[in-house]
Amino acid sequence: MLAPVPITSPVPEPVTPDAPVVLHRPLLTQQWLDLTFVHWAVDPADVAGLLPAGTTPDTLDGATFVGLVAFRMHGVGWWRTPGVPYFGSFPETNVRLYSVDEYGRRGVVFRSMDASRLVPVLLGRLGFRLPYVWSWMSVRTDGDTVRYDSVRRLPGPRGAYGRLVVRPGERIAEPTGLEHFLTARWGMHNPFSGGAGFLPNDHPRWPLHRATLLSCEENLVRSAGLPAPTGDPVSVLYSPGVAVRLGRASTGPPRR
Repeated sequence: MLAPVPITSPVPEPVTPDAPVVLHRPLLTQQWLDLTFVHWAVDPADVAGLLPAGTTPDTLDGATFVGLVAFRMHGVGWWRTPGVPYFGSFPETNVRLYSVDEYGRRGVVFRSMDASRLVPVLLGRLGFRLPYVWSWMSVRTDGDTVRYDSVRRLPGPRGAYGRLVVRPGERIAEPTGLEHFLTARWGMHNPFSGGAGFLPNDHPRWPLHRATLLSCEENLVRSAGLPAPTGDPVSVLYSPGVAVRLGRASTGPPRR
C-alpha cells in the first residue's frame, strides 16, 4: 500500500505594492480618503477561529495583526457610473484581520465595518454579506491633526465607539516589509456557502505617511470578538487616499 501523500498549505502569493491583477470591468468604483491604519500584533492562534472556512491567518515573522482602519468613503458608484450623491460618501471605520486562502491569495477579513449612512449599511449586509453596522461618525482635520469619531447605533453592540487622533508625518519614500504587508491587500475574504469568497480590488500604489497616534480610545476591537489591544500598536500610518476598483466575488481559483 502506498503511503499517503502529505497535504501542505499553498505558498502565499508575494506581497506586492501594486495590484497583481488590473480590473478592467469593475463592479464598484470608489475613493478611500484620509485613511489612518493602526495595527497591533497578535498570536495567529487567537484569531484563526474568526476567519472564514478555507482561510488561515496570514503571518509575518510568526505574527498576524489586528487592524483598526478609519477613513472617508467617497463617490461610490456601480460599473464606472458617477458616484452616488450623498449615499455614496460617508465616514467608515473597520476592524480587520489578515488572511490567506487555499489558492495562496492574501486578503483581509472584516470583523466589523462601521459606517454613517444607513442605506449603504443595508446594501453591504444584504448584498455582500459584510458586517456593516450603522454608526454616528465624523472625520475632522484640525491644523496638522486628523480626528475620527464613531458611536454605534444598530445593530450593536449599541454604544461601541472609537476615537482616534493622529498627526501625519512626512511621506514614506520606501515602505518597510511590514508596511507593505499591512496595506498592500488586493482583496477581501468573506464567508460564502460554507467556504470563503474572494472579492478583488485594485488601486494605485498607496501614498503612505508614518503618523503619530495622539489619542486612541475605542472598544471596537473587543466588540468585534477580539481581545482588547494591549500595549502600543506596532504600526501607525496615514494616507491621503486612492481611487479604488472592486471586482466580482469568486469562490474558485484566481483567474489571470
